[in-house]
Amino acid sequence: MGRSAPGHRSARVVVHEQLRRRIISGELAPGAPLSENDLAAELSVSRTPVRESLILLADEDLVQVFPQLGSFVSRVDMRHVADAQFVREAIELASLRDAAVRLDQPALAALRDMLSRQRAVGDDADEFFRLDEDFHQMLLAVGGHAGAWRSVESAKAHLDRARRLGLRMVSPVATLVAQHTAVVDGLAAGDPAAAETALREHLRAVFADIERIREWSPELFVSGDAGVRPARRSVTVWR
Repeated sequence: MGRSAPGHRSARVVVHEQLRRRIISGELAPGAPLSENDLAAELSVSRTPVRESLILLADEDLVQVFPQLGSFVSRVDMRHVADAQFVREAIELASLRDAAVRLDQPALAALRDMLSRQRAVGDDADEFFRLDEDFHQMLLAVGGHAGAWRSVESAKAHLDRARRLGLRMVSPVATLVAQHTAVVDGLAAGDPAAAETALREHLRAVFADIERIREWSPELFVSGDAGVRPARRSVTVWR
C-alpha cells in the first residue's frame, strides 16, 4: 500500500479511501479490530486522519465503534446487502432494456472482448472482480446510462463485501463468466427477455453464496443480536 499522497488530497481523504477499499475487499475482515495507533503508523500519518476516517466509515456502517473497547470492522449485515442489491438490480435491468435496442456491432465486439479477458484471468479473483466491475459499467454504457454507475457504486459497498467473500469462498470465476456470457448472448440474439433473466439470476446469485458462507463462517455476519460487543481477539485478514 502506498504511503504517500498527492499534495492536493488531504490525509483524511487518502486514509478513508484506503481503509474503505481494504474493508470492502476483505483485506480487513469482518470483525477485525482497528487500532488508531497501528493504522497511523502503517499509513505514516497522525492519529487524527485515522480517527476522522473511522468516524466516516462508521457513518457508512462499515466500522463499529464501542466505547472503552475500540473500533472494529463491521460484520456483514444482510439488510444492507439486500438494499444495495435492490438498487443495483433496478438500475441495471432498466438500462439493459435500452441496451437491447441500442446494441450495435462495435458494442457487441467490446462486450465479447471483455468476456475473453475475463476467461483469461483463471482463478485470479481480484483481477476478475475488477473486470466484473468493467463489464457491468459497459452494459450501462451500451444502454446509454453510463452515468448511472455512480449511483450503483455508491450503493453497493456492503454488497461488494459479500461478493468478495463469494469469490474467495464459493463462486468459481468460470461460473460468473458463464453468467455474463448468457447476458451478452441474449442481447446478441435480439432476445432482451433472455438477457434480463440471465442478468437477474447473475445479480441474485450472491444471496445463495452468502447462505453457504454463513454456514461455514457465521462470525463474519451480523447475528440476531446485532448490538453484541465484540471481543478484541485475532481475526483472519486475507492477503
